[in-house]
Amino acid sequence: MNNFDFDIVISRLPILLNATLKTIELTLMAIFLGTIIGLFVALIKISQKKPLVLIGTMYTWIFRGMPLLVQLFIIYYGLPSIGIEFTAHQAAVMGLSLCGGAYIAEIIRAGIQSIDKGQMEAAYSLGMSWQQAMFRVIIPQSFKRLIPPMGNEFITLLKDTSLVAVISMVELLRAAQTQASATFKPFEMYMTAGVIYLLLTTIFTIIFKKIEERLALSE
Repeated sequence: MNNFDFDIVISRLPILLNATLKTIELTLMAIFLGTIIGLFVALIKISQKKPLVLIGTMYTWIFRGMPLLVQLFIIYYGLPSIGIEFTAHQAAVMGLSLCGGAYIAEIIRAGIQSIDKGQMEAAYSLGMSWQQAMFRVIIPQSFKRLIPPMGNEFITLLKDTSLVAVISMVELLRAAQTQASATFKPFEMYMTAGVIYLLLTTIFTIIFKKIEERLALSE
């Protein structure tokens, strides 16, 4: 068994770290857009309008029930056959955001519905509309409860970015694949990528834990 080649890892590390920045960028874009989508879908799912509830339910059913990898293939490889084309970057952001949005919608919905109904009644008694009550009273109160599950979803999306390698999007895993082929050192390259993913998830887990603790202290 050959020894682990640290020299080749050090020489290729800048390339992998540069790709790591792309992984973080994809994750941040996906969580941002996914949160916007998720908030919108959550609100229509708890509305009293049945057509909107049905649309929101169908959205979460489809995007939570279909593997992200399949969604990426449909967006990047399937849609061009009907005249709709996206770059690898656009397809990656779209796939991650739509899939993440479905899970975030359920997180937000559960957080909103965990607030005592008396809060909404109190807001109505002050003359607020449903929209005003939701954004001024209910959502702010549910924010603290959303941090733990949102942190978990962020970590999940961070790891899921590795799937976009299948559509030739250059992120950490794709860079590791390229360097493994170029150096004939697959173990070193994939192990290094794995360690970087582990460090990223550990760092962000600590960050969200600290945020959660600070919010708990503020109570």
